[in-house]
Amino acid sequence: MNSAYIASVINSTLRSTTPILLAALGCAMCSRVGVFNVALEAQMLIACFTSIAVNYFTSSVLLSVLAGVLSGAVVGAVVAVLQVKYKAADMVVGTALNLLVGAITTFLLYLVFGLRGKLVDNRLVSLNKINLPVIKDIPFLGRVLENLTIIDYLSYIIAIVLFVYLFKTVVGFRTLSVGINKSAAESLGTKATRIQMEMVILSGALCGLGGVVLSMGQVTMFTENMTSGRGFIAMAASSLGMSHPLLVIASSLFFGLCQGIGLALQNVVKAQLTNTLPYIATIVALVVFSKRNGSAKLKK
Repeated sequence: MNSAYIASVINSTLRSTTPILLAALGCAMCSRVGVFNVALEAQMLIACFTSIAVNYFTSSVLLSVLAGVLSGAVVGAVVAVLQVKYKAADMVVGTALNLLVGAITTFLLYLVFGLRGKLVDNRLVSLNKINLPVIKDIPFLGRVLENLTIIDYLSYIIAIVLFVYLFKTVVGFRTLSVGINKSAAESLGTKATRIQMEMVILSGALCGLGGVVLSMGQVTMFTENMTSGRGFIAMAASSLGMSHPLLVIASSLFFGLCQGIGLALQNVVKAQLTNTLPYIATIVALVVFSKRNGSAKLKK
């Protein structure tokens, strides 16, 4: 194991982290207003398909990104209406949408393109890869940051912006108050229901952006069930990060590292085993977190 190999693993970690981080930030914003959004997987998957479909017909990266974000926000709006406005059970809504979107994308893949399994085409245009001037010539650092997309960098900026919004602005404090005590927030004139719906829609948009980078980042294609549980991993990352945008970065990097190591080990260990690493890490991390959380409550 040399420095070039380590740099390659870190680069893979950063690329794997982005979709998880964006979805985890969306989940964190929902948690902060007291909404349990289980439909992260649906929001990401619909964006994967929509962005690739628009990409196929327009060859426009910008339109593809906008379409992916918008489609995620639309699913988020459905969640907001059902859960926030009509008080439907969160697990029922989330599970139903995850299953429904999985079926819809499979159906549309066959209906629109006449394909089963996946869509790969030479006409598809990927997100632009960025190699920073000067830095790209630095041996180790240049390899670490090689061929990252603008969304990879943007995800960390979004996390910082959300942190500033929540903890450094008056509007952010009102948003937090809704999650702490909705009735009390409403008694002070805060439109709690509207804020909750806005945060759920924002969550959909962030998941949509994560879906875009998943389907148009390092690979440019769509496959059935492309998200492969990343929405649930993002929920775990949000929980481990205690729904704090900056801590969510750290927890998402942990899961991204697990995926990066899994990819690096595929030359040594069978892919069927290495692909399970992120999911095993998710279970272990949640068990440890739950145990520590329970111990802290007992001490209080």
